[in-house]
Amino acid sequence: MNDFLQSIIDRDPAAKSKLSLILTYPGVKAIFFHKIANFFATAKFDLIARIISQFSRFLTGIEIHPKAKIGKNLFIDHGMGVVIGETSDIADNVTIYHMVTLGGISPSINSNDQREVKRHPTLRDNVVVGSGAQILGPVIVGKNAKIGANAVVTKNVPENAVMVGIPAKNVGTATEEFKPYAVTNGSEEIE
Repeated sequence: MNDFLQSIIDRDPAAKSKLSLILTYPGVKAIFFHKIANFFATAKFDLIARIISQFSRFLTGIEIHPKAKIGKNLFIDHGMGVVIGETSDIADNVTIYHMVTLGGISPSINSNDQREVKRHPTLRDNVVVGSGAQILGPVIVGKNAKIGANAVVTKNVPENAVMVGIPAKNVGTATEEFKPYAVTNGSEEIE
C-alpha cells in the first residue's frame, strides 16, 4: 500500500500526503474496492462482486468490472467517467486520466459467443492514457506508450509510441516530456 501511494505522489504534483490520497482521491478508493470485488469474482461470487463494483462506481464515478486484471500502482487521476471493461488487463505503473474508456466492441451482438473471450484492451507497463481517450477492443498498448487526450485507439500500439487523433495515429516516440492534456508552452507548433 505504501508503494502504491508513493507512486501516486511521484506522478501527481497535487498530491500532498498519503493521508490525503486515501481520504480524497477517487482512484485510490476505486482500486481498493476493485481488489475486494475481484476477490469475490475470482471465487465465483459474481453477484456480490458486481454489487461491490457498483457501490464503488456510485462513490467514485469510476466503473471497474470485477474481473478486470489490474497490476501494481495503477493511478486513476481525477477518475470521473473512467470505465474499465471485464477482460481489460492493466500492467504496472499505468496512469489513466478522467473520462477514459477501456471498452469492448459490439458486445450486444451474439453476446453468448463473446462470453469468456478477450474483448477489452491490454495496457503494458508505464502506459499513460490522456483524458477522454477511448481504447476499444482486444488491442495491446505497448510498454511506455502514451495515448493523447480524446484519441480513439482500435489497433495495437507499439512500445514507446505517442498516439493522437481519431482514429489514433502514431506521431512519434514517447519521452519524459509527454503532455497528456496536449498543453504546450505556446512556443511549440503542432503540425
